[in-house]
Amino acid sequence: MTAYVFAGPTIARAEIEAAGPDMVCLPPVAQGDVYRVVRRRPRAIGIVDGYFEGVPAVLHKEILFAMAEGIHIFGSASMGALRAAELHAFGMRGVGRIFEAYRDERLEDDDEVAVVHGPAEAGYVALSESMVNIRATLERAVQEGVIGAPARQALERIGKELFYQARSWQALHGRAGAQGLPAEELHALRAWLPAGRIDQKREDALAMLAAMRELLAAEPEPMRVDYHFEWTHMWDEAVRLASAAGVHSADARDVVAHQRLLEELRLEPQAFEEARRQAFLRLLGLRECDRRRVGVTGHAKRKATNRFRAERGLFHRQEVERWLAENDLEASAFERLMAEESRLEGLKSMAAPMLDAHILDHLRLAGSYTRLAERARRKQKALAEAGVDDPQPGDAGLTPLRPRLWYFEHRLGQAMPEDIAAFARELGFSSVADFDRALLREYLYCAAEERSRGTGETSTAGD
Repeated sequence: MTAYVFAGPTIARAEIEAAGPDMVCLPPVAQGDVYRVVRRRPRAIGIVDGYFEGVPAVLHKEILFAMAEGIHIFGSASMGALRAAELHAFGMRGVGRIFEAYRDERLEDDDEVAVVHGPAEAGYVALSESMVNIRATLERAVQEGVIGAPARQALERIGKELFYQARSWQALHGRAGAQGLPAEELHALRAWLPAGRIDQKREDALAMLAAMRELLAAEPEPMRVDYHFEWTHMWDEAVRLASAAGVHSADARDVVAHQRLLEELRLEPQAFEEARRQAFLRLLGLRECDRRRVGVTGHAKRKATNRFRAERGLFHRQEVERWLAENDLEASAFERLMAEESRLEGLKSMAAPMLDAHILDHLRLAGSYTRLAERARRKQKALAEAGVDDPQPGDAGLTPLRPRLWYFEHRLGQAMPEDIAAFARELGFSSVADFDRALLREYLYCAAEERSRGTGETSTAGD
């Protein structure tokens, strides 16, 4: 049960990973990131830090979408506290004093939690101090008798007047001294700070990790919401933009490696065009799954996994692990792929009654229509002349088993599947009886063709 946590300057990656083996740390959240992580089908998502200046902030609607998809969403400390205060009525779970202050409207301004920080290479190190940390620290300083209440009020006012990127204890002391605050109290505060400073954002983030760990340990059911998620034109555009980019990667080497791989593919035009066509269909299919609320069930996911492994001969754990390593996938990413496959199969079943006309158009565009239409006409004519244009099981002394064995062993070169009904459904037949009639027509037609050529043997070819 994987959980993803968006964090940067507030809490270190190591602290998130130490919270549990299924905790995955991602960079600060930006618009589209939550939507893309939903594709991985995690059990929970935690938001601590997020971009809001220079990069579009995470949308409220993508959080609502994630919860509607059954994912538990937590928020704390920084951007997470803001979004949780705004969305707690819809089910987002806020954790910590900062969230509570926003929820209870004791805090209102976004700049209370804002900081400027370094790049990913530097671990998103904070280069300024947040106002919420300043407030919490000054509160403790008063409680411990380091400064008095008037000095605290003055220092909070001065801190609030500073632009968030310029907030630091050094800047605060400098302005306080220039404005005539008691030197004795400022000196005492400066001496006390190294041991007394409160990092309220980090404490709240740790509390959120503990809450997420508790949830995962309880193996919870998917999140249930009491609202209807509306798929609007604006949301469709947001999905389009999100799908055009990837989740911010903490490891640029992965991005470079994937770009190099795609470069190799682009040098093979036919393979690239086919890959792009399939990717396009997959993209549209998954978006339609979202729009139609096609979910994931344990049975469907196991079925998709078993089919995938059987098709590739991955019958043992070591073979699966080797395949994952060869394809640069973690186990959680494989789980996401299988969840997507099961959703696409569900969508395909829903769309089956509408596909036939589109299949015919595809055959016309692909150049296969004429060949198949001509063969269908020849078969119908031959069967009509033989008086078996609508054969039924038992005609010509044949039971359904004989055409089945002929079809699978001689035509397809494989063993007959145990679940004939499932195989027939995969081919679009409405029932096993329809499938058997189609096999019987094909068997009788091929036999007639062989007899007309004077061999007296049943054909094993597809004409």
